[in-house]
Amino acid sequence: MTRIVITGAGNVDLTRKILSDLFSAPELAGALRVALHDVDPGRLATAEALARRLDTESGAHARIEAAAARPALLDGADFVICQFDVGGYDALLRDLEIPRRYGLRQTLGDTIGVGGVFRALRTIPEMLALAADMARRCPDAWLLTYTDPMAALCWAVRAGSPLRNVAGLCHAVRDTHALLADLVGRELAEIDFRTAGVTHQAFVLRFESGGRSLYPDLDPLIAGDDDVRSEIYRRFGHYPTESSEHAAEYVPWFLPHESEVRRLGLPVDEALRRGARKLDAYERLRGALASGEPLLAQWKHFEMASEVIHSMVTGTPREVYLTLPNEGLIDNLPPAACVEVPARVDGAGVRPVPIGALPVQLAALNRTYLNVVELTVTAALEQRRSAVYQAVMLDPATSAALPPAAIEALCDELIAAHGALLPPGLRGGRR
Repeated sequence: MTRIVITGAGNVDLTRKILSDLFSAPELAGALRVALHDVDPGRLATAEALARRLDTESGAHARIEAAAARPALLDGADFVICQFDVGGYDALLRDLEIPRRYGLRQTLGDTIGVGGVFRALRTIPEMLALAADMARRCPDAWLLTYTDPMAALCWAVRAGSPLRNVAGLCHAVRDTHALLADLVGRELAEIDFRTAGVTHQAFVLRFESGGRSLYPDLDPLIAGDDDVRSEIYRRFGHYPTESSEHAAEYVPWFLPHESEVRRLGLPVDEALRRGARKLDAYERLRGALASGEPLLAQWKHFEMASEVIHSMVTGTPREVYLTLPNEGLIDNLPPAACVEVPARVDGAGVRPVPIGALPVQLAALNRTYLNVVELTVTAALEQRRSAVYQAVMLDPATSAALPPAAIEALCDELIAAHGALLPPGLRGGRR
């Protein structure tokens, strides 16, 4: 049987999608063992009730267990799906409200920027603990992580643990391909895409049909668009994979300027609204469980973790975009980084597709992003507060808005506010 562990299973919307996919696959009936973990007892109980309901509705005959203690659940695991959120909504609130007092605007605050840096600093210790447990108990298992900031977390796992099989999963590439196909009025199957870069800042390098570029078809359709994605595309020549509210945080040209925020309609503090909607969705799902409402989801596409697991278990070949170690994949990005590329997934495993060199302007944008990522990982692994300051000072949007002394004061205040969620060495003063 295939053993799947979901840690952070209390993120029940994603748990529902993944298990609906796997339980609905007839070739996996009777062949799955699912172990659920969450640090919140209430959410863990909800996730377990959900899993058992989905198993009943699908007739999958899966073996399901749940526990608050994670290590023993990992014994014999083939796949570990990570979707946790260290600190939850309260930590997110601090990441947005404290910088706002310094005059710093953020939209989602989960990738780079000061919010992304501190989300990484909270999460890297937990990721390393999970990776260490896996290295002892299921060293050949795949860690499939949805947790942001993905580029930093995957880099930290590779640099700070013996675990080798780690892949990040993000919907942005798949969603962008669907968006572009829709914009030019074509079916996805008609279009030849090739996309690569870094999670939340990849670029569509090839957008063709019958050997002809579709970019000339796209240009008049978005000529009047005032949004960050279109601005970056027009200036850098390739369409970016991340939404405008995300993409605005990775560059210095938009959020620091009130006129640009208004012109582009950027949703400052959007993460708080999304967080509130997630809390509401959780309560709605609990109500659906209590009322006996059917919960097995029927989706047009498999969830990404489901695709990877299904392909590796059944041998069904797929191309999936994953964040993987840059071992000869993108020539002009740092070898230690983790990059987002297509990968062929089947019964033989995961085989990423080498991209070669990115266009120089795209590599330059990615390297700016990865400077922040590398220093954030350094800060967490070496527990060095000076590297926290340096990561945030090198962040494009933050450095465009604040001088160095204010950045250091902001970091000090966030370190004090997050307290025990951060690596202990960061809490002891300047170093």
